[in-house]
Amino acid sequence: MCSEARMDPSRRVRALASHLLPLGVAGEAVPSLISQTDNVKVEQIGRVVVVTMVMTKTLNALSGAMKKDIANAVLNADADPSVGCIVLTGSGKAFAAGADIKEMDKMTFQEVTMGDFVKTFEPLSKVRIPLIAAVNGFAFGGGCEIAVMCDIIIASDKAVFGQPEIKLGVIPGGGGTQRLIRSIGKSKAMALILSGRNMSAEEAEKAGLAAAVVKHEELMPYSMKLAEEISNMGRLALMAAKETVGAAYELTLKTGIDFEKNAFYSLFATEDKKEGMDAFVQKRKAAFRHK
Repeated sequence: MCSEARMDPSRRVRALASHLLPLGVAGEAVPSLISQTDNVKVEQIGRVVVVTMVMTKTLNALSGAMKKDIANAVLNADADPSVGCIVLTGSGKAFAAGADIKEMDKMTFQEVTMGDFVKTFEPLSKVRIPLIAAVNGFAFGGGCEIAVMCDIIIASDKAVFGQPEIKLGVIPGGGGTQRLIRSIGKSKAMALILSGRNMSAEEAEKAGLAAAVVKHEELMPYSMKLAEEISNMGRLALMAAKETVGAAYELTLKTGIDFEKNAFYSLFATEDKKEGMDAFVQKRKAAFRHK
């Protein structure tokens, strides 16, 4: 019996996938520290940048400084052609346990309006390359909102989601009333927002908020494997795919299909299109140059 016939099914699937996946997916990369502040640590592993919120004593509360550091980290990664995917995660018990209430407590209507308090959330929604939220624990208020801004949510089995702002006499202000309904539907979103109740990781996956729930200790290995696979695809195609899927929220079906068609046609002008199709025909791994 040949060696291929003796393979168990899972090994045969992996062997087949190895011919289709781009170079570098299975390789072990050495992490490189890019920067670190009191709030976030930024590392690059291969073509993946990992942004970790490290203010564990405040459960990674989203203070002004924290939001600024996150914004700088993701925008710098987005502008770097050597990066194909970003993973945002937290340390300790929380992904991000909401806004810094002590910071907000004394703020007045004039201060939040004139300072446009929630504008610091916007950079996450403007990132052009794929962004994965690896939610390790509490994702409340603004923490839930920034997770939902990401393209994919992978949740630890210890993750908990919620929009508890109603308990503070306010409402979500970072897109929670708008993005959450698009992710889980009106009824479930209303139940969370109006009651301030929490949603478990399992409930989040069932509702379509999370793409997957994994054991806590497997969260980063799982998220990094997915990020590595994504990051080694052609960067131009990744950006086009993200933009086109995002447009579906804003456009009619007919307009969206036309938008998709034009994006699809445009990729035929890239070197990566030729490399990807040549590699498929020749039964080898694609070596995308992101051009």
